[in-house]
Amino acid sequence: MDIVAAQGLRGGGVGRAHHHERTSELAPAVHRFERTAEFLDLVGACHTFVATANRVVPGLHGRTVREDEKAVLGENIARVRAALEWIEHAVETGDVDVDEALARLLRGE
Repeated sequence: MDIVAAQGLRGGGVGRAHHHERTSELAPAVHRFERTAEFLDLVGACHTFVATANRVVPGLHGRTVREDEKAVLGENIARVRAALEWIEHAVETGDVDVDEALARLLRGE
């Protein structure tokens, strides 16, 4: 699932949590659980990325990366950087909004 789609799904979860707050005494616990799950999802995504890079990058030793491959990797690295900056911004400010330029970049457009 891409980041933009995941952000949309998370937004729906927040709306459901607010609905629960009005209707259930369990709402605070549900909300804490959802926030914990989101935190663990982000930590897991970071861990997976680092572990994969740690496994794959050494395999490039002695290999010449072609220009077309460099271009593809460059585009994907830009997407990763943008996603990381978005995560950092969201953690620091609580603002999870995605502007159109970032959304296009994250979708690979």
